[in-house]
Amino acid sequence: MARSQEIILNSTPQQVRVALLEEGEVAEIYIERRKRQGIVGDIYKGKVTKVLPGMQAAFVDIGLKRDVFLYVLDFYDHLEDEDGEDTADDEEEAEPPKRSRRSSRRPAIQDLLQRDQEILVQISKEPLGTKGARVTSHISLPGRYLVYMPTVEHIGVSRKIKSHAERARLRKIIKGLKPSSCGCIVRTAGEGISEADLKSDIAFLTRLWETVKKKGELARAPTLVHKDLNLTLRTVRDLFTDNVEKLVIDSEEEYQKILEFTDATMPHLTERVRLFVKDIPIFDHYGIEAELEKALQRKVWLKSGGYLVIDRAEALVAIDVNTGKFVGKKNLEDTIVKTNLEAAKEVARQVRLRDLGGIIIVDFIDMESEENKKRVVSALEHELTFDRARTNVLELTELGIVQMTRKRVRESLKQLLYQPCPYCKGQGFIQSEETVCYEIQSALQRLVSTTEQKGLLVRAHPVITAMLRGEERQIVDTIEGAYHRKVQIQDDESLHQEQFYVTLM
Repeated sequence: MARSQEIILNSTPQQVRVALLEEGEVAEIYIERRKRQGIVGDIYKGKVTKVLPGMQAAFVDIGLKRDVFLYVLDFYDHLEDEDGEDTADDEEEAEPPKRSRRSSRRPAIQDLLQRDQEILVQISKEPLGTKGARVTSHISLPGRYLVYMPTVEHIGVSRKIKSHAERARLRKIIKGLKPSSCGCIVRTAGEGISEADLKSDIAFLTRLWETVKKKGELARAPTLVHKDLNLTLRTVRDLFTDNVEKLVIDSEEEYQKILEFTDATMPHLTERVRLFVKDIPIFDHYGIEAELEKALQRKVWLKSGGYLVIDRAEALVAIDVNTGKFVGKKNLEDTIVKTNLEAAKEVARQVRLRDLGGIIIVDFIDMESEENKKRVVSALEHELTFDRARTNVLELTELGIVQMTRKRVRESLKQLLYQPCPYCKGQGFIQSEETVCYEIQSALQRLVSTTEQKGLLVRAHPVITAMLRGEERQIVDTIEGAYHRKVQIQDDESLHQEQFYVTLM
């Protein structure tokens, strides 16, 4: 059953922020900085810089700071469906169908690409961490109701359209409308749409592809050939469906642009677009700012008193479920099951809200009953059906752990808004004062063993020097007494708490 939705859009000269509310709760947040806009969907003409037979991949210069990564199956264009399945994920529906993985038919990358060869590619993944962007030569152009794929012979329908009769109707229409030797996938927004509207969408995307192709032929690599819509208009195109009760925006200029876009593509929804004119910030008015702050915390409290702890590594997220303050009313198993069921719903919400991706491990509290284990996994799977990103959930293990994967296309919310702490280098910890004092002791002992100089100087952060003058004064006394040296302690606020200098005076 579809949930009622609202879209709240905050636009300033510096950034655009979009919040998708479901049943009044913040479900997804998207942020795009004006000076660092997203590049997924952008099309470039690039030049091959390296061909790597051992990885069956190539690196391509498209004019970004780092060369982009192109896997052999993202370039080879003689594709075939692996299983004839005609479905597509809601968010990832712009991807071409699965390629055959039979190695006997797969060409080697060195037979397809050579160094300095110029090719047209599209960004499929943003740069993530230390990795550059990933690209594909299988271009996908999203429209309002379908995705046009000029390099792939395929017809697909979003798997979120459940009706078999509707799927068959859409498939039949697209088969009669689409040009030969290309592909189309009907998006979720295409459900119930007339043949005339689908025809109009195909015509627009076909013209767009001809423009992109012609521009690519004339351009010299590396260069940008086609820029996808900005976040504001992408939101209208991809999120503004019949389930959305209203779209509210606080910028008069962007409001007018949205009205023009909806009038041209979805006139029946134009009346649902509202301009926010109150003095209070729009995200404060709808309680989104507070939710955004919570979405960046490590601990997430559940209404029952239990809580989640979310920790992230580079390609893995670990989520731990705890009963916390919740003591239940009947018995231990009942308490655990209630906590796990509440946690399953919140895990799905936090995964979407934080835009977590890669491998996700959820450590539920151990349950005895197999039936209860299935209930928890089913609850998690149900909540994830509202997620536009591709997810795959495995069964609950004997240790109470659920393994799942979620398609990762861009940086998570925390990666976007935060940077590693320059003080702790992203570790989350620094050495204790005692540890630094004992390292100073070792440094003093090394120095006195190599020189007869009587005077020694220790320069350190004031927190450390206070320890050396107080609780750890014995370190200084031992050096002065055992080696007959004079140790002078000097404060230096410019030093990191772990940093110190031991020198001769």
